[in-house]
Amino acid sequence: MTNTKNVEKSNSIEQVRYGCAIGAMHSVFAIPRVIPITHCGPGCADKQTSNISFYNGFQGGGYGGGSVIPSTNIHEKEVVFGGENRLRELIESSFKVLDADLFVVMTGCIPETVGDDVGSVVSEFQDQDLPVVYAETGGFKGNNFTGHELVTEAIIDQYVGDYKGPLKKGLVNVWSLLPYHNTFWRGDLTEIKRILEGVGFEVNILFGHESSGISEWKNIKKAQFNLVLSPWLGLKTAEHLKKKYGQPYLHIPIIPIGAKETSSFLRKVVDFAAIDKNKAEEFIESEERKYYKYLEDFSDFYAEYWWGLPAKFAIVGDSAYNLAITKFLVNQLGLIPAKQIVTENPPEKYRDIIREEYKNIAEDVSLEVEFEEDSYTIHDKIRKTDFGHKPPIIFGTTWERDLAKELKGSIVEIGFPTSYEVVISKSYVGYRGALTLLEKIYTTIVSASA
Repeated sequence: MTNTKNVEKSNSIEQVRYGCAIGAMHSVFAIPRVIPITHCGPGCADKQTSNISFYNGFQGGGYGGGSVIPSTNIHEKEVVFGGENRLRELIESSFKVLDADLFVVMTGCIPETVGDDVGSVVSEFQDQDLPVVYAETGGFKGNNFTGHELVTEAIIDQYVGDYKGPLKKGLVNVWSLLPYHNTFWRGDLTEIKRILEGVGFEVNILFGHESSGISEWKNIKKAQFNLVLSPWLGLKTAEHLKKKYGQPYLHIPIIPIGAKETSSFLRKVVDFAAIDKNKAEEFIESEERKYYKYLEDFSDFYAEYWWGLPAKFAIVGDSAYNLAITKFLVNQLGLIPAKQIVTENPPEKYRDIIREEYKNIAEDVSLEVEFEEDSYTIHDKIRKTDFGHKPPIIFGTTWERDLAKELKGSIVEIGFPTSYEVVISKSYVGYRGALTLLEKIYTTIVSASA
């Protein structure tokens, strides 16, 4: 990447914070027993997995990721003569060697540039009733957020299929965090499913260890509604499902962290679905009681150690965590937001939704959010931010570690890339995740002052 310190602003991005569209192979192997097949140049799949799933919490590749992923590894021959035969051979071999419930063929830049008819090749296997679909995910289509929606739509249209039957009351499809790119997605989706089940829903969580895999995806078409729990990711999928199956959707832009936000979130979903409120309130009351008991224990530290705690914070990361953590820190800890920078390059048509949420962070707090992908520019903005007389706390990525040292502040890594955390099941959302986040924040601060 070009260093822009001594040159005019260019279109280069220093220290990139996302993958390309084929990086959505992570969304594929985040579904139990589903394996991607990549039709791309040598190294493309390896680079995506090493960055998004390894140097980002060291999450591993699971059943169908990492070194398991089949790839055509096309070279000059395929560029000149086309790579369809090579792809056909790889799909045949994958069915012989690998045990999967579904394969998802994903294309890189080269086959899309030279015009390989991937759909035609895949249809040969689909005509034999073999479980395989394809998604055109060349890098010029966008980043891995864009690729994620291409993959979900491909599975829905080519595998889940049509449906004209009744919708099941209380069954919900959840579209939320981007698997693997969000470092804590596994634990977060587990907590989201737990609290939704707690108030009475049957939940298709779709990704991660709590998903039933392809049987759950087959069940998508029967859901009463779709829940989009993110600032924008999943809206395109929900709109597609509304058109395809007549399913309504509920969009809640802020992923809940802490008792206040989580209880409010659950009540909104219960009201939307018109399920039993009494059961929901019993669960909410039980969770809040436990949450505030733990918070009461924490309050002794918070009250006595105030002189050593930061007052202002900055957040650098994708909009889902950026917005959720900002809301939590402002409303439940009383910290002062100094700079919020969203990094995943959300589509322009969704940016006003995100801006509006920041303007209404609290009754007396309205913020201006910035959208920026280049780390040099991001760091320059943070250096110029007024954090007051106390060292700041920065919620960001590995790219912000040196910056935090420079500002004599603390760093909590919350997104891609997170190279100083080993993440297995950690969650920062809901009732339980908020307590884990508090532990992380203040352990980091106390350790830095030692």
